[in-house]
Formats: sequence, C-alpha cells, structure tokens
Amino acid sequence: MVYTAAVITVSDKGYQGLRQDTSGPALCRLLEAHGYQILYTATVPDESDMIQKELLHCCDKLHATLVLTTGGTGFSPRDITPEATLAVVERLTPGIPEAMRAESMRITPRGCLSRSVAGIRRRSLIVNLPGSQKATQENLLAVLDPIAHGLKMLLSEGSANCGG
Repeated sequence: MVYTAAVITVSDKGYQGLRQDTSGPALCRLLEAHGYQILYTATVPDESDMIQKELLHCCDKLHATLVLTTGGTGFSPRDITPEATLAVVERLTPGIPEAMRAESMRITPRGCLSRSVAGIRRRSLIVNLPGSQKATQENLLAVLDPIAHGLKMLLSEGSANCGG
C-alpha cells in the first residue's frame, strides 16, 4: 500500500528566508525512498496558530496518512511544536517519540532533551522530529518500519490482524 505524507518545517528563520531548509527536503527524499507519496510541504514560523493550521490542513483537508514536522522540539522559548501538535491530536502515540529518544540517546546524551510528541488525528499520524537534518533522519529511521504497521492499523476498518 502506498501511504501519503506531508512535511512541515517549523522555523522562524526558514520562514523568513534567512536559512535554507535542509531537513524538510531530506525527509521527503527519505519518505519517497520508502514508498511514500509526498502530498504537501510547507514552512511555517514558530507560531502555534500557524503550526496548528498546517496540521489541520494536512489531516482534515488533504487526508495525509503521515504528517511529519521538523523543528521546534527543543528547549528554546520559541520551540512550541509539541504544544501545537497536542492541541490538534485526538489520541497520543507515546511509543514513537520514546523510541526516537532511545535511539538518539545511543548517539548523544543530549537525545533526552527532545520534547517530540506523536499522535493521531482522525486517520492521520502526526510525528514531531528535531530540526537538524542529521537528527531528523536518525529519528525517523528509528521508527519508520513500526510506523508503517501502525498506519496499516489506522487505515483498517477493524483490526489489522495484529495477533496473526
């Protein structure tokens, strides 16, 4: 099955054209290499209402199966992507960011500082990723295979034969 995806870069400097986004395009390439169809990409500033608006657009209008954000997951006062995501998800999927942090901790002790969250809105899975291209790819690769199974369950009408 081909899943659809959207990638939202959250960056004040990227939105203002002061920094070239490398994380968003790298995520798109990685997703396409794993068979995902990219429906949409966007760059927004670290503003909760704008992040929420993009997430809602991707989930409710485009019906993207997987919505990834990159950026805004750290400790900076402007890093509010997790809070914006929590405002729109209906069900949390805490195992995804837990697995990403665990993998990050194998690479750097600072991996525990990620505030990424993940959750489901309707039939879309939203996952927050870090802003750096390297960390974004490492985090996504840590969970991409389990996510595919989760998307199968999300799109099924009942069980996805998890016990079979």
